[in-house]
Amino acid sequence: MRAVHLSATSTAQPIGPVRIAESGWDRTRGLLGRPELQGSEGLFITRCSSVHTVGMRHDIDVVFVDRTGRIVRIAERLAPMRMAMCRKAASVLELAAGQARALGLFVGTSLYGWQTEKEPA
Repeated sequence: MRAVHLSATSTAQPIGPVRIAESGWDRTRGLLGRPELQGSEGLFITRCSSVHTVGMRHDIDVVFVDRTGRIVRIAERLAPMRMAMCRKAASVLELAAGQARALGLFVGTSLYGWQTEKEPA
């Protein structure tokens, strides 16, 4: 998986490193079997509108992002054995619990940096 640092319109603080889960296997595995995220580390899952925390041992923040990179929903502190979804989402950013708020992310914020093509204006 490639790793990037994301930028957000609501903060000058970069988010990352963020691993990009683009392959089927990486998207399916998500954070399962991985160490707990630290600081602003994250996992950005492309082509995803729902996540579960079955098999996880810690809470996470789940940031749902639409096709343009705009945050459309944030599920804070999603506990193990739970599920969250958002029909408007095209991708998901998973962060350590509490990091969405700590990074100043909110619905309407735009994220940049994971695209392989030119970033939106």
